[in-house]
Amino acid sequence: LRPIVPWRIFDCRDGPIFLACIEQDQWERLVDLMGRPDWATLDLFEKPIGRAQNQDLIHQFIEEWTAEWSVDDLYHETQKHRICTAPVMTVEGMSRSEHLRARKFFTNVEHPKAGTLEHLAYPVVRDGERARVRIPAPLLGEHSEPATSLWPEVREETEPTQAPALPLAGIRVADLSWAWAGPFGAMNLAHLGAEVVRIESEGRPDLYRRLAIYVPDTPRTLNSSGMFNQWNQGKKSVALNLAEPRGIELLKEFIADCDVVVENFATGVMERLGLSYEVLSELNPRIILASVAGYGHSGPYQNYMGYGPAIPPLTGISAATGFVGEGPREIGVSMPDPNAGITAAFEVCAALARRDETGLGSRIDVSLQEASAAFSVEAWMEYAMNKGVPERIGNRDPWMSPHGVFRCANEDEWISIACANEEAWRALCGVLELDLTADPKFASLEFRKANEDALEEAIESVTRTRDRWELTRALQAKGIAAFPALSSMDLAGDPQLHERGFFERLPHPEVGTQTHAGIPYRLTRRPNGVRSAAPTLGADTEEVLSRVLGLESDEIQALRDSKVLY
Repeated sequence: LRPIVPWRIFDCRDGPIFLACIEQDQWERLVDLMGRPDWATLDLFEKPIGRAQNQDLIHQFIEEWTAEWSVDDLYHETQKHRICTAPVMTVEGMSRSEHLRARKFFTNVEHPKAGTLEHLAYPVVRDGERARVRIPAPLLGEHSEPATSLWPEVREETEPTQAPALPLAGIRVADLSWAWAGPFGAMNLAHLGAEVVRIESEGRPDLYRRLAIYVPDTPRTLNSSGMFNQWNQGKKSVALNLAEPRGIELLKEFIADCDVVVENFATGVMERLGLSYEVLSELNPRIILASVAGYGHSGPYQNYMGYGPAIPPLTGISAATGFVGEGPREIGVSMPDPNAGITAAFEVCAALARRDETGLGSRIDVSLQEASAAFSVEAWMEYAMNKGVPERIGNRDPWMSPHGVFRCANEDEWISIACANEEAWRALCGVLELDLTADPKFASLEFRKANEDALEEAIESVTRTRDRWELTRALQAKGIAAFPALSSMDLAGDPQLHERGFFERLPHPEVGTQTHAGIPYRLTRRPNGVRSAAPTLGADTEEVLSRVLGLESDEIQALRDSKVLY
């Protein structure tokens, strides 16, 4: 059962729209907007657990209501009421977005063969500007001669004179973010060696500290949510009450001694807290403020709600996702959140390098919508060049066949298979002992694509009798791209990931030692591994305030007594 309800693509009278109520107050606002129908006021639907247990019924009622609206009218009306919605648009619809046009997310690039094409621009606004496309895509072999001019001179490696440090060692980050996008970006800065200090409160704790993903038989506290403990590894925590003026003063003093601030509040919140970039840069001209928001911090929709799940509909991804002959689908995971987070982390590193040259900080504006549009770039270029919009083809591929996910022998076990050429196709038939190579319906890629339903049915008639791992090994031995579709439980036991040291098992004071996804890369000459488990709320308050701000123990206790510190 999905724990958050409603959360789905619904039909309006002229097209589909995504709608989600992440928090209880959003559900209340939706009920008010619907005119408080009798069904919505039943005790059965009052709490999230009741809605989750009866989601099919709730979705049916909501779709009866959305069917009376046009997509645009419902989108703008719900956003006025701070309800998270997004129209499911194709890349053509994305091209007409007044918001993206206002933010200059499209740029014309002159190519010597393709002519002038409208491209998606760099997905970050820095100090009010975007990095321009300096040169178009190269022609094949254009820079072959002289090849050596493209590469720096190779220097002879020498042994380091001191222990190698992580790239961001010595950098301090004030992490004001919550949920997934901002914390994911800040976590990656911690993985690169930065000291990342979460500034958070017990009065308004992080959504992920409250998300009900717990280890069995452990206390359900603000420190025991698995989701929070996954995406905040390597950080420290200071529990500070920002509702108190002295709390804001302390935060400003702390930021004055930081290099980076990461935040993903709704647009305008930092300004209302008195923490605008203008204020922060007066405190510290070298500060880098990285702001992550659904729609970014400019443009006509900058104040709209844009949680991660609502972003694929805005970028053409949902419109292109789904099975043949069916409607658009959600992509199944809130991919735009970590994608925007890693985009922000990359840009922070670039801003730090620029600061080394100029001595000045930067204001970084990352929108989930723009950072995620890269995933629809093939569809975008098809539209830009040919005005075409991709059809939904499920797990199939335009240039390979077979290409899909096929049922195996055991319950809910599947294998992915992709044949990139005729050699792989013939080898597949040999492994599966299928006499299909002589069948004229499958004689070439063109014919296999034209008869793909029959082809997949024939393949699955064999795969559903085979063990997924046995079949994977047999296909891989013949050079065929194939692998089981792994669940989270499968991943936790995957020998390849274990051999590479991907999983981290660091002791946590409340949940003990648990398995967490670690860092998805390895450094050859610097330390590897996550440095600490996620912090408990306020675990480092006294240490950080005394070390960074020079506060004495009695001063810190007085701040606790006055509720400035939790």
